[in-house]
Amino acid sequence: MKRVGIRDVAERAGVSISTVSNALNRPHMVSDRLVDRVRSAADQLGYVPLQAAQQLRAGRSGLVGMTVINIANPFFADMVAGAEDAASAAGLRVLVGNSSDDVAKERDHLELFERVQVEGALVSPFGPLEPWLQRLRGRGIPVVLVDAIDDTGELPSVSFDDVAGGRLAAEHLLATGRRRLAFVGAREEVRQVRERLQGARLAVAACPGATLEPIWTERTMSDRGVAFGEQLAARSPADRPDGLVTSNDHLAIGIVHGLISRGVRVPEDVAVVGYDDIEFAAIAGVPLTSVRQPAREMGRTAAEMLLARIAGTSGGGTAAAPGNVVYRPELIVRASTMSA
Repeated sequence: MKRVGIRDVAERAGVSISTVSNALNRPHMVSDRLVDRVRSAADQLGYVPLQAAQQLRAGRSGLVGMTVINIANPFFADMVAGAEDAASAAGLRVLVGNSSDDVAKERDHLELFERVQVEGALVSPFGPLEPWLQRLRGRGIPVVLVDAIDDTGELPSVSFDDVAGGRLAAEHLLATGRRRLAFVGAREEVRQVRERLQGARLAVAACPGATLEPIWTERTMSDRGVAFGEQLAARSPADRPDGLVTSNDHLAIGIVHGLISRGVRVPEDVAVVGYDDIEFAAIAGVPLTSVRQPAREMGRTAAEMLLARIAGTSGGGTAAAPGNVVYRPELIVRASTMSA
C-alpha cells in the first residue's frame, strides 16, 4: 500500500501543505475550523506523521546508537537492556547494531549512526574503529565505549577487569588441585579474550608444576563448544586438560555437554569455568562455575555517562571530561568445578 503523505492530506482537506503542517504541529497558527478540517482528513486517510523527520527538523533524532559484538550472547543482550533502561528514562530510544564478529558490519553500523544523526553512540568494539569514532565525534556526536578501554585516553568508557577475571578463574581451578589447564576461546586479537588469557597465565606462572594450553576455536557459541568437548574427550586422560578456563558461558556449556556425552565426567575428570555468568549458567545440566560480569549495570552506567555528555553538548556547555569505570570480577562457584 502507498504511504499516505502530507500532500495527500492537503488534497483531501483542500488546503496547502503548509496549512496541514501548521494545523498538525502548530495549531495556534491557524483557525480551529482549519485544524478540525485537516485532522478529519488525516484520520480518514490514516495519515501518521513521520516522527523522525519532525525530530530532525527540531535539531535532534531522539536516538542513541549502540553497537555490540554478538547480540546472540546473553551478556550483550543484557548490556543493551541496561542501556535502554537509562535511555528510556531520558526519553530516548536505542538503535542497536549487531556486528556478529564482523568488523565490516561494525563500521557500517557506525556510518548509519552518522547518517541518521544519533545524539550519541555506545560502542562495544570488535575491531579497530578509530577513524569511524573520530568521524562521529567530528560531527558533534559523543561516544562512550562499553566493555572496552580507549588506549588514547580520549574516550570515556565502561569496562571490566578481564585480567583479574582470567586470573580468578585459573586460581580457582588450581586451588581444586588441577594442574593441566587449558584456556579455550576465539580470536586472540579481541582485547577481552587476550586479557582473560593473560590473567590465566599469571595464575599458572605462580603455581609450580602447573601448565596452561591456549586452544582457539572458530566460534564461541554452544554448538562449537559441544564439538570441541567431544574432541577433548577423544584425547587420552594423560593428554587431556583437567581444568578449562573458557572465554564465555555459551562455549563452556557446550563443552560440558560434549565431554559428558563421550563419558568424561565433569568436574571429576575435567573441571570447567565459564565467563559472564549468564542466566543459563545456573540452570545448566551441570550448573556452571563462572566469572560474573554485571552486564546490565555496565550498559546502564555507559548510557548514563553518554547522556551526561549529550546534555553537555546540546546545552552549549562543556562536555564532561573522559572517564573510565572499571568493574571487578566475582567468581560464582557451582558444580562444574566442585564435586558434591
